[in-house]
Amino acid sequence: MKIIFVCHGNICRSPMAEFVMKDILARRGMSGCEVISRAARTDEIGSDIYPPARRTLDAHGVPYARRAARLITREEFASADLVVVMDGENLCDMERAFGRSDKVRRLMSFAGEERDVADPWYTRDFERTYSDVARGCAALADEIAASAAAK
Repeated sequence: MKIIFVCHGNICRSPMAEFVMKDILARRGMSGCEVISRAARTDEIGSDIYPPARRTLDAHGVPYARRAARLITREEFASADLVVVMDGENLCDMERAFGRSDKVRRLMSFAGEERDVADPWYTRDFERTYSDVARGCAALADEIAASAAAK
C-alpha cells in the first residue's frame, strides 16, 4: 500500500504525519506500506521540516530524516492507494489538480472526525497538531491492520 500525506507546503503537518505513521507501523511490526509526504502548493519546495515541527517530533521520540519539501506529481497521485490531506483546502487542491477521487481523505476522518488537522503555521500550537496527527495516524494504522486481517 502506498500512502501520501499532503499539506500546503510539506514542512509541518504532512512530514509530521509521514514520520509518525512510519513510527507507528514500525512499532506495530506492520510492513508493506510505503509512506511519503508531499506539498499541495509550491511555497516551500526544497525546504526541510520546519524547526518547531522537528522539535515536536523529538519531544515525542519520533524519528525522522532530513528531507526537502516536494510537490505531489501526477504520477505519484496515480500510483498512490491513499492520499491523506490535512484540511479542506488541501482536498480542494487535490481535486483541482487531479479530479475527484475516492482515494483522497482527510486525516481526521480515520479518527471519525470530519475536521481539519490544526495548522501550526498559523496557530503556533505544534503540540495540538501532533495530537491530531498521532490520533489520525493511529486510526489509519488500525484500518490498515483490520483490512489486512480480513483478507
